[in-house]
Amino acid sequence: MTLLLDPPAWPAHGTLWSHLVSDTSLHELRSFARAQGVGDRAFDLDHYDVPADRHDALVAAGAVPVTGGELSRRLAGSVLRVPGRERRRASHDALLARWATLWEPDDGARSALAAADDAGRDLVGRWREPHRVYHSRLHLADSLDALDLLVADGAPGSRWHAATALWFHDAVHDGEAVRDEERSAALVGTLLGPLAGHVRRAGTGEPLTHHDVDEVARLVLVTTAHDPGAADGSGALVSDADLAVLGAEPGRYARYAAQVRAEYGHVPDDAFRAGRAAVLDQLTGLPRLYRSPAAAARWADAAGRNLRAERAALVP
Repeated sequence: MTLLLDPPAWPAHGTLWSHLVSDTSLHELRSFARAQGVGDRAFDLDHYDVPADRHDALVAAGAVPVTGGELSRRLAGSVLRVPGRERRRASHDALLARWATLWEPDDGARSALAAADDAGRDLVGRWREPHRVYHSRLHLADSLDALDLLVADGAPGSRWHAATALWFHDAVHDGEAVRDEERSAALVGTLLGPLAGHVRRAGTGEPLTHHDVDEVARLVLVTTAHDPGAADGSGALVSDADLAVLGAEPGRYARYAAQVRAEYGHVPDDAFRAGRAAVLDQLTGLPRLYRSPAAAARWADAAGRNLRAERAALVP
């Protein structure tokens, strides 16, 4: 385990702060931080912010003191770093701006847009929960970006319904397969139901209806098994955008796998390997991982290589 800690040099909230990172394992980083009483709220995508008064204790516990330049170089040279451009597009304000593009007022009812904005703030808050490592605001931004690529490639389906479903698809994430998707789908009715008849779906000119709300909830449930029907274009958009990371270049995929392990850091290694192997086997066992031709053309070959490589590495 290589844990690195730079000097307290970053002022905020009346103190100076250090960065605690690993250049090899997010799982070991999170395990160390928790063991030393550093809360999950201190985690910021690829590092922990720790106050100056904890610096010496963390070094005594095993963190290696390095200069700020050395820490930055080591993290940048690993697959775990989250570049600034990714941070910016997944920031609180950037995500809220994307949410706002989904809505238009109905008959000048600006107050309804304020209610839609409140729903967006609720969702962004969920995606920023401190226990998340992979299923975080980065995954939301990545999924929305992937959807835009598929739509630009001509993939069929309703972009509006798919985009809205992606906002909700991991809004509840407690690490309980199936139940998380069910609760996320139920949240659609809670947050969007009161907006029906009061706002319009941006780009369509159509008012939001309870049918739309039900359709978004249905699309959220598609991510339970990633097995939309052959004629379900919108379901294919949601499923494919959610799984786009599987077809990423190897370094990005490695970061994804590391994030997943850290997110389930409470699970012992043997149990995690068994559970993760089952997930990978389910994905590789699908008749088609990606359902739209556009997604298959973009990501299927790389995804197959990535999934097989990770599965092979799980063998102890």
